[in-house]
Amino acid sequence: MGRMSRRHFLSRIGAAGAAFLLAEGTGAARPTAASKRSGLMSDDLYLEHETGEFHPESPARLLAIRQRLDRSGWAEKLLPLTAREATAEEVQLVHDDRYVELVRRECDAGAASLSTGDTAIGARSYTVALKAAGGVLAAVDAVMAGRVKNAFCIVRPPGHHASQARGMGFCIFNNVAIAARYAQKKFGLERVLIADWDVHHGNGTQDIFWSDGSVFFMSTHQWPFYPGTGQRGEIGSGKGRGLIMNRPFFAGAGNREIGGAFSQDLLPAARSFKPDLTLISAGFDSRRGDPLGGFQVDDQGFRELTRIMIEIAHISGRGRLVSVLEGGYGLSGLATAACAHLDELSRA
Repeated sequence: MGRMSRRHFLSRIGAAGAAFLLAEGTGAARPTAASKRSGLMSDDLYLEHETGEFHPESPARLLAIRQRLDRSGWAEKLLPLTAREATAEEVQLVHDDRYVELVRRECDAGAASLSTGDTAIGARSYTVALKAAGGVLAAVDAVMAGRVKNAFCIVRPPGHHASQARGMGFCIFNNVAIAARYAQKKFGLERVLIADWDVHHGNGTQDIFWSDGSVFFMSTHQWPFYPGTGQRGEIGSGKGRGLIMNRPFFAGAGNREIGGAFSQDLLPAARSFKPDLTLISAGFDSRRGDPLGGFQVDDQGFRELTRIMIEIAHISGRGRLVSVLEGGYGLSGLATAACAHLDELSRA
């Protein structure tokens, strides 16, 4: 099936330091008192990516999660992490330099959307996208340094549809892909695993690592649906053959189907792959009731998926896990699902 237009389907943040001793090898730190906590990454700048009054990928998404966290009884257990802008060189670990320049130029020119695909932009979107990617890199640093045991990044714009030279599907830069390459370059990690439970296929992430051999990518997603990729037979090529895992499901799939793919397919593959770092493209548009999806995963289902990912992170990566917000457009459901996910991370 060909690619379809997505239009058809339509703070409490601060710095906290901790002393640590560097371990040998990858640069991961020895456990400290702070590392017993989960990290939370967000920033007010993420609200300045303007997409239009009625666009589903709006600043209200982040505000809904924050407000739910503020009402929770456990949010103070989290360690706030401070975002930074990714450098052009860091973004270019994944993206073509001409594409990065195109994004900057089109944002500066006041374009309403990227010329490469269905992604709304505003004057601040280039800067916001750099800080979204950089926020995830800062979370990787915190996890690798032992400041936190894991981290959840409440960032926007999302990223998993962005490929090397194309933004699409609300995405500008591929945050998780940049994080994987950054972790490999800075910390010398050999193997990174990325799991994507967004209702839409993470086609950009798949494209980037299709023949790579050092990154395992798994996606569960609704089929047939935007962007029209992610059939089960898409398994990678060359050195990456067998390291791409797609599990498409029809609308109506829920905890049993999605959870089964993670427990019965991904978990055994992860035991063989032995990742040094685990990343999640955490799209909560797979939750029941989401206006842009047809899956039926509930909050308990996201808790179970999170527990499986925590188990994967402990196989050979000392529990190192960074989760990154992707989709999720029903504000109430997004907030409860994201907070259930973060609560489960905090219990690891």
